Amino acid sequence: YYFPCQRWLAVEEDDGQIVRELVPVDEAFVKKDSENDGQSLATLGLEQKAKSTTYTVKVKTGDKKNAGTDANVFITLYGSKDDTGIVSLKASKINKNKFERGKVDEFTVESVDIGDLKKIKIGHDNKGNSTGWFLEWVEIDAPSLGQCLKFPSGRWLDKSEDDGAIERIIFPAELQTTEYIPFVPYEITVYTSDIFGAGTDADVFIVLYGSDGICTQQKSLCLNKREQRMYFERNSVNQFIVELEDVGDIIEKIRIGHTGGGLNSGWHLDRVAIRRLLPNGK
Repeated sequence: YYFPCQRWLAVEEDDGQIVRELVPVDEAFVKKDSENDGQSLATLGLEQKAKSTTYTVKVKTGDKKNAGTDANVFITLYGSKDDTGIVSLKASKINKNKFERGKVDEFTVESVDIGDLKKIKIGHDNKGNSTGWFLEWVEIDAPSLGQCLKFPSGRWLDKSEDDGAIERIIFPAELQTTEYIPFVPYEITVYTSDIFGAGTDADVFIVLYGSDGICTQQKSLCLNKREQRMYFERNSVNQFIVELEDVGDIIEKIRIGHTGGGLNSGWHLDRVAIRRLLPNGK
């Protein structure tokens, strides 16, 4: 069995996770290809990402005295088919100091398909100076399922408060579940031209348009500033797997651009190729 990764396990990189689930791939992918080794390995990482589901996890710390925690917080998502295993919530996308009183933190959790989300387990390791934590709620947006679920808590996770538990199993509040049309993964390949000054460090975004006026949200292709500096160099080919609203079998047009930020923002774009990935990975 071959389990390539080709991704960061780092709080400051990629989606901030330091643990990854890997799925096995065909041996042919791993055989050394002297001419195209780097490209085939990069493609592998994307193939695996296409088989994964990305969850956006929002966590609200209560607005009470000493509600915040310095402990390490973890979560497990349980679905109808499987669970994610223990995921450390290390890198909040909103706040540098996470789990502070009255604040909402946002995390990205990536997993192979676990099916319909049934419950979560959330807790902390009770390490640090102030460990007690008042958890107001957890909200999980699962684009591939077309669901945003709310897990209400309103309780302490503290050895000296409430029932003394520092981890809890929480079920979703059915009346607070929002349903929408499930997202699908698109493989987006961007070709930057081979002319002087063609590359950009700006934040590049894309919108896809289908028939009957259906369109996706505007989505940045890079996750952070480091990726912006890495990608869209002169004469480069960059490939992304992006979960977006399903615009159907026909993409009538796209809108692609950038925010104009950074020192070298001007960009000469050669072309874009897009493939809609169906559930069987095609």
